Amino acid sequence: MKYYSSVLFISFSVLLLSWLFNLPQSVGIDVPQGKLNSLSYAPFREGQSPMDGKFPSKQEIEQDLHLLSKQTHSIRTYASAEGTMPEIPALARKYGLTMIQGAWLGGIKKGNELEINELIRSANANPDVVKRVIVGNEVLLRGDLKPEALIEYIRAVKREVKQPVSYADVWSMYMKYPELIKEVDYITIHILPYWEDEPIAVEVAPKHIEKIYQHVQKEAESIAPNKPILIGESGWPSAGKQRGWAVPSVINEAKFIRGLIQVANANQFDYNIVEAINQPWKSELEGVVGANWGLLSVDREQVFPLTGLVYEDPDWLINIAPALVIFLLLAVAMRQALYPLPDWQAVLWLVLVQVLLVAWVKQSQFLWVTSYSDWQRGFAVLVSLISLAMAAVALYRSYQVLTGAAVNAELAKYFQSMYLLAIGFAIYKTLCLAINGRYISYPTVTYLLLVGGMLSLMLCTWVAAKVEHKQRWRLLNLTALTGFASTKPEQQKLLGYCLLATVLALIVGETWAFFISRDLVADYPNTINRLGLALIFTLTNSQLLLWVASIAVLSTPLVLLEAKQGKLK
Repeated sequence: MKYYSSVLFISFSVLLLSWLFNLPQSVGIDVPQGKLNSLSYAPFREGQSPMDGKFPSKQEIEQDLHLLSKQTHSIRTYASAEGTMPEIPALARKYGLTMIQGAWLGGIKKGNELEINELIRSANANPDVVKRVIVGNEVLLRGDLKPEALIEYIRAVKREVKQPVSYADVWSMYMKYPELIKEVDYITIHILPYWEDEPIAVEVAPKHIEKIYQHVQKEAESIAPNKPILIGESGWPSAGKQRGWAVPSVINEAKFIRGLIQVANANQFDYNIVEAINQPWKSELEGVVGANWGLLSVDREQVFPLTGLVYEDPDWLINIAPALVIFLLLAVAMRQALYPLPDWQAVLWLVLVQVLLVAWVKQSQFLWVTSYSDWQRGFAVLVSLISLAMAAVALYRSYQVLTGAAVNAELAKYFQSMYLLAIGFAIYKTLCLAINGRYISYPTVTYLLLVGGMLSLMLCTWVAAKVEHKQRWRLLNLTALTGFASTKPEQQKLLGYCLLATVLALIVGETWAFFISRDLVADYPNTINRLGLALIFTLTNSQLLLWVASIAVLSTPLVLLEAKQGKLK
């Protein structure tokens, strides 16, 4: 009876902690009742992408616009001629929406001409719907066109349409090329605190919006007085890689959107939120973070409410339930096997089982929902299954250590081989992050079960050791932990040091990326000051620090290996 009381207490504790970590949070003042000013609208669904030429049907676009008509007065589009994009103005009219219609420009002249011609045709054919037009989106930022070529396109459109004409780019591009201010009828700037070269924490992001708007307004007044300004893009990602102090999450996206609307209303800013619906295809360009800027999910479900409290994971109970059920079944099955152990060791082992099951469920769910193609989902399933297998072996080995049972040599050899393969992949992923990691997420979740399994095995090895405390650390090497003595401990030890060396590479790479960023160089010309700030952004990144901690755990069993493994008496 005491055993089952402990089992229930463990499950209840996990349930209580999960509830506490998922309490609804206050994210600011409710959005005033009514519709939003404008939303960026890309119509693509799961499996569709403009890069692959796979566009939604007219019926799918109509469903979207019917849904969005209840939430916004206007939509902003980015292309005019591609696929089914020409269908949008007529469907927008049907549901009472107006448009800020854009033409997508790039480095190919023929494609640009098609876009410009369709934009002109659509604007003239639908003056009641297309209220403003935008010629090009961040084409200067990408380096696809020179300012002179862009200006020619702007002038060509202005000659043919009656609607106000603009160009959209990050706010600093208008500061870099002030001649654009004279050419456009209204200035369209993107203010994205997450993507700033000096990343902005969500708590101060609304103030940043206000500051940048006023800065651009002041500059514009000196060049072309009274020219309107549209915040063409502003938003926050709900998932993905942390940049400096800018942390993606559902809670933070909700905080930002409410704060943005409050600032915009207080200052009478004209704004457009990016974006209406999550776009999975953007993960090919910007990783997980690129796919998660929407107020609606790819399934057209609300990501968070604009009023009231907000949950990071409103379905947390349903999501954690499998881990609780599996644990209870395992606890019943292991009752006799755990009988020889002291009560506290049996409880310790059960706690580790429950924690790893919760971690596995969380890992599997996260990897699945942040996979946006068949190969990504296949990889997610593979990682989930391998992680479960390795965690199970680690727990079994922990049980052997606690009970003093004989080592299963074949299983130990398999576990050690898989562990070394995982170390190699961790080195590769960390180097990718160090060299060009702007759009690459930290692989902490991928390694969650392996790190947790090794920590569990280390803990059980420590408490079961029959040696002096000051000698127990020597038992945390890979041979002692797995029960399999490799014939090449020197090479494995070197592999551990290589993994540790990637930490330095990661810190240097992340810091360097901030250090050389255009706006940071302009704002902090002093090298020492800029380097210090770049280091602060790197070393206060909680996601980076979690991955560094994971590397420390993974490398420890390797660096503690000795050339000749002796027995500890």
